[in-house]
Amino acid sequence: MAKNLKEEHLQTEDVTNSKIEVIKNLIFGENIQEYNNEFESLKSDIAKNREEMLAYIDDARKEIMTALDNITTDVNIRVSDLEQSLNDKTEAIDNQKVSLDSLGDLLVRLGKNMKG
Repeated sequence: MAKNLKEEHLQTEDVTNSKIEVIKNLIFGENIQEYNNEFESLKSDIAKNREEMLAYIDDARKEIMTALDNITTDVNIRVSDLEQSLNDKTEAIDNQKVSLDSLGDLLVRLGKNMKG
């Protein structure tokens, strides 16, 4: 019984679909195939353009990542150079301080020698 209902429903759908096709043919006539071809052509163009855009985006992403890696490397090199420069200057200041201390001691000894 259920199979009969399903078969009747499918037959009704087929009749409805065929009626729709007849109405479409009456309204659009011979142009329907041309419209379908144009729509298929547009769909294919859209799919092609989509693939091209996805490839372009992927290429751009790779270029951006490469540029970012290069920038990161450059920044790390510059930071290392700045650290080394800072260490050199700190060491030079420490050396000058020792020299100033030595100079102070020498002046004190010189003063004592002149006095005594």
